Amino acid sequence: MTIEELLGEIAATPTAYHAAARIRARLEEAGYEEAGETLLPGKNYFVPLYGSALAAFRLPEKTPDGFVIAAAHADSPCFRIRDAAELPGGPYLSLSAERYGGMIHESWLDLPLSVAGRVFCRAGHGVEARLVDFRRDTALIPRVAIHLNHEANNGAKADPARDLIPLYGLSSSAGSFGEELAREAGVAREEIVSTDLFLYNRRAGTVWGARGEFFSAPRLDDLACVYTCLEAFLTAKPAACVPVLAVFDNEEIGSLTKQGAMSAFLPGLLSRIAAAYGAPLSRLLASSLALSCDNGHARHPNRPELADRSEAPVLGGGPVVKHSPRYATDGLSAALFTGVCRRRGIPCQNYSNRPDQPGGSTIGNMLSAFTPVSAADIGIAQLAMHSAYETAAVADVCSFTDAVRACYETSFAISGSSAEIL
Repeated sequence: MTIEELLGEIAATPTAYHAAARIRARLEEAGYEEAGETLLPGKNYFVPLYGSALAAFRLPEKTPDGFVIAAAHADSPCFRIRDAAELPGGPYLSLSAERYGGMIHESWLDLPLSVAGRVFCRAGHGVEARLVDFRRDTALIPRVAIHLNHEANNGAKADPARDLIPLYGLSSSAGSFGEELAREAGVAREEIVSTDLFLYNRRAGTVWGARGEFFSAPRLDDLACVYTCLEAFLTAKPAACVPVLAVFDNEEIGSLTKQGAMSAFLPGLLSRIAAAYGAPLSRLLASSLALSCDNGHARHPNRPELADRSEAPVLGGGPVVKHSPRYATDGLSAALFTGVCRRRGIPCQNYSNRPDQPGGSTIGNMLSAFTPVSAADIGIAQLAMHSAYETAAVADVCSFTDAVRACYETSFAISGSSAEIL
């Protein structure tokens, strides 16, 4: 995947709902069809999940050796807009919004924001969902001038109920939000029943650096992994395993939702695939590999002391293998993933949290706990994780795509604590 392709995908993906729709369109274009009650060997399928998540897989003609699963999440830290969106306040009109996920507050200040998500509209005796995207600078969270807040540069904390309220317009604009929302949805205002809306950073991604080695964009965590995994999945050559791509929602708030990685969705799907071949699921899982794909912290150029002294990845150093009791990676899964990369000449680097810092969580342990399979937490090294604008290296986009593709093209013979890369 080229950097231009990735930045284009991210720009077109303001929310997880748009990611699911975009991935579905890519899959249908490639000949995949939505799975019904019966799964047939030799066919390519996808299964949507509540509008913001989905899984895709290819079934070989013969009984497979196992699964190779790459999983990522399409949600990112942002602001969720409530159904009663407009918030009057004297001469101004603000938006009623709350934080979604662990964002860096300061990165969202003085930044033009837009609105996207989905609305549910009346349709006969029921409702139907429609994607919306204002595609314009709509709101902004203004800072207080330093003349009025002399502690601004001294680590002053933001009060979410006071300092993180998005300004939308003057009081004379009351009612305009609902009107614009209805226009975007293509319905009358009174036909909108409920909403799932978010504020997002519309700033375009950019390539920069002495030789164009870096790039920055919104939502790199985790759309960079979503779209590189999708590219790897679609371009991988057939192997003896079933390749599975899973894109979940709600990782940033714990994944314990019907469309999150802690749901029963993936275990149930793998059981259906095993049943299509009349094969015991336990046997297939025993020779499978799952990749939990989520970006990792690169060594910071200005604060290197925050990184582990021996296992801190750098931008441009290749895919990151994460090691910690918080991650799913163990010696076996690390050996399998790095062994595949070594065969293809793909550089890898290790990441460990500094011993006094717990680091972030991923979906890796969730996947391997509910679907007992050897799993590795991997990702792309990046800076400013959970900022409204994040940074990574151009070279890592290609190397990460190559690494996931190589795993999809590989089978594994695993027996207890020993394994062979076939």
